[in-house]
Amino acid sequence: MRHRPRDLLICCGLAVLLLTFAEGRSVRHAGREMPSGWERSLVLAVGNPAGWLADRLPLADATNELSKALKSDDDLSGGGAGSFSDTGTRAASGGVPPVTPDAFDPRALGQKPPPPRALKTVLVTGDSMTQPLDAEIARSLTPKDVDVVRDAHVGTGISDTSIVDWGKLSISQVDKHTPDAVVMFLGANEGFPMKVGGREVKCCGPEWAAEYAYRARRMMDTYRRGGAARVYWLLLPTYRAKARNAIAHVVNAAVYTAANPYRAHVRILDMGAIFTPGGKYRDAMTVDGREQLVRESDGVHLNNTGSRIAADDVIDALRADFTGP
Repeated sequence: MRHRPRDLLICCGLAVLLLTFAEGRSVRHAGREMPSGWERSLVLAVGNPAGWLADRLPLADATNELSKALKSDDDLSGGGAGSFSDTGTRAASGGVPPVTPDAFDPRALGQKPPPPRALKTVLVTGDSMTQPLDAEIARSLTPKDVDVVRDAHVGTGISDTSIVDWGKLSISQVDKHTPDAVVMFLGANEGFPMKVGGREVKCCGPEWAAEYAYRARRMMDTYRRGGAARVYWLLLPTYRAKARNAIAHVVNAAVYTAANPYRAHVRILDMGAIFTPGGKYRDAMTVDGREQLVRESDGVHLNNTGSRIAADDVIDALRADFTGP
């Protein structure tokens, strides 16, 4: 059967007309999203009347139903299980936990941080790394009517709960002192096996690091008091002994990861950048224009001079969040 040219033109015209009515809303929407100019005017000249007609005709709805029927069984559009729009999925049901605003320091987003608040109570805690840092911080803040609580627990660690369980201790500290700021320096006694899912995991692979980060995160969440307090967690500087450094490296990585959900309230202070830049151990550094020892003879702890330098870094961080330091 032969068709005349006029019949073909009529068919094409009808097809264009039907598509215009069916997709008129899309054309109108696209035009409204375009920047000002003759192209936008041209698209809206067609899209506005086509969209007006599409609003009054059922063709668009029919097109949607037809497209659903033609889709494969693998529906990858929004909504339903696994979709980003499915807010009902939570970690408790096996889903990925949601990201909350607490994960962002406003300064990292180019926004103004909250105005500084009055600093009343600072808790300085951790293991032996905290001493004499706690004394230096107290020396700086006590004259400014800030109550400094010094609560070091020598020989303890997150990975070993035989002496102190830091999960319980952190809760007790917050209940007793209600600190506005918590300064944490911990990690000289780590590397012990930890129980994960009923089995023992030895240091220092990914499973051990993940458990350490989980425990540190619980402590951070306790110390931040739902956003009412700020936490200043000091990373470990490089040690003299390589065996210790292998553990310290994993501890620092775990602490950094642990803070991710609470960047609005948890500050990570890198002591390695100050005392051992590039990961190279050194006993002394230039302080006040001359070379001075900053580490104890054990190659682990900071001495009085080093602790004073660390305290200055803590005070600087406190000034960004509080009035008084």
